[in-house]
Amino acid sequence: MNRTSTAFLTSLFLFAGSVLADSQATTQAGNQAATLAADYAVVVSRATYDKPAWAEVVAALADKHQTETILVWDEDASEVLDALRARHPRYTCFVARSEEAGREFIAAVHRLCRQFDDDPYADTLWAVLTGYDAENALQIAKTNQPLTVRKVASGTEVALEMCQQGLWYDELVQHKQVQRQLGEAPRQTRGPADTTRALADTLTDYRADLFVTSGHATERDWQIGFAYPNGTFRSQAGQMYGVPLQGERFAIDSDSPKVYLAIGNCLMGHIDGPDAMALAWMNSVGVRQMVGYTVVTWYGYGGWGVLDYFVEQPGRYTLAEAFHANHHALIHRLDTGFDGLVRQDIPVGRMASDGLNPTAAGRTMGLTPQDGRGLMWDRDVVALYGDPAWQARMQPQPLAYEQDLSIDGDRYTLTIRPQRGEESFQPINENGAQRGGRPLVAFLPHRVEDIQLVDGQDLTPVITDDFVLIPNPGDCDPQRPYRVVFTARPIGQSPGVK
Repeated sequence: MNRTSTAFLTSLFLFAGSVLADSQATTQAGNQAATLAADYAVVVSRATYDKPAWAEVVAALADKHQTETILVWDEDASEVLDALRARHPRYTCFVARSEEAGREFIAAVHRLCRQFDDDPYADTLWAVLTGYDAENALQIAKTNQPLTVRKVASGTEVALEMCQQGLWYDELVQHKQVQRQLGEAPRQTRGPADTTRALADTLTDYRADLFVTSGHATERDWQIGFAYPNGTFRSQAGQMYGVPLQGERFAIDSDSPKVYLAIGNCLMGHIDGPDAMALAWMNSVGVRQMVGYTVVTWYGYGGWGVLDYFVEQPGRYTLAEAFHANHHALIHRLDTGFDGLVRQDIPVGRMASDGLNPTAAGRTMGLTPQDGRGLMWDRDVVALYGDPAWQARMQPQPLAYEQDLSIDGDRYTLTIRPQRGEESFQPINENGAQRGGRPLVAFLPHRVEDIQLVDGQDLTPVITDDFVLIPNPGDCDPQRPYRVVFTARPIGQSPGVK
């Protein structure tokens, strides 16, 4: 992201007055927008920014993304809402010390980032950048080289057909291991009874780029075998340890940058103190971006669905985009299937009790009051940690369908082309609750307004200022292009200017 450089920024509130500018489209594979300085904001508390070591973290982000937009809050992050509304950055990075980054803060960020405009969707690609200490956070902030995920390792079932190479150990069936070597098809082999050491080795010797976990967990441990006795990973003071059923515990250290999806674990994303697992993943294991629940997980939509977008559409989205595409899908399901439920404010960790009866559209979708509870439970409790503009992307593989966005003056055309022989828009769905049926999501290269739908009404698309969402048609006709056409103009551009 090339923008003008900036000097070290003071600890005073700074809201630079430059205006939003058009961004330029990048590669077809990624839908990742090239941004200008107005498109990246850093949000930080004054208590954090007043600490020199953490001010250096903020400065590193500002220098990397060449932005002058640093928003400082005193008592509550919502203090910067007006500034974020005026700026409306594509990316917003919330820098927080570990003692600030608990589940209430994650929920507050979710809510804040849905309030820039009137629609119920998140209005910026956000993440929380934290670390065991300022040194760890600075390492994450300075990570600049994009990551292409070529090696995948997992403690649960993963669609290796969508991966260049990888291996996973079954949390339900002891000894079951599936591996894919480069250039070969996945094959099942016999793994160890206790996979603690084997999984640790995928992080260290194997140097996996993506690690995926499910199963029982707390803020202090991951209990590896869901359906049979197995060892654990545990954390203490920013250090990860493997603890097999027999033998001594051992330290797990890896310096290779990687991303981590704790998509099926309870509490793995909750930072409740210096011994939290999330901090050890970042500090000891080289994790640069992480997705995890801050509460217990039972419904699963906010976690498992990230696989649908990131792993099972390889190369289409960065991890930050996949996280937000899945959240857009969750909000769309709430907004479409229930009357007003999506607008309710519910304390984190509480169950929704009102507005749970599905609408007629919701009943057509097969939704029940339990789905309303589950979607609301997941809405504000899944965290994305790291720099949201850092690009981690799966190695491209053949996709079930192509997405092509073309722009001709004020006319935008999104075309979905199923691949020959494909009969469904569904992902592979090998494991996990709440898989499949996710909408098709395309991010726009710049924010737009004055939107008018021209064609594709039968697909019932949602067109916002920065993305297009098409409800999943399910079965598809490989001979038919699915097309949405609309007119719009980039925000800040005068009417009539092309």
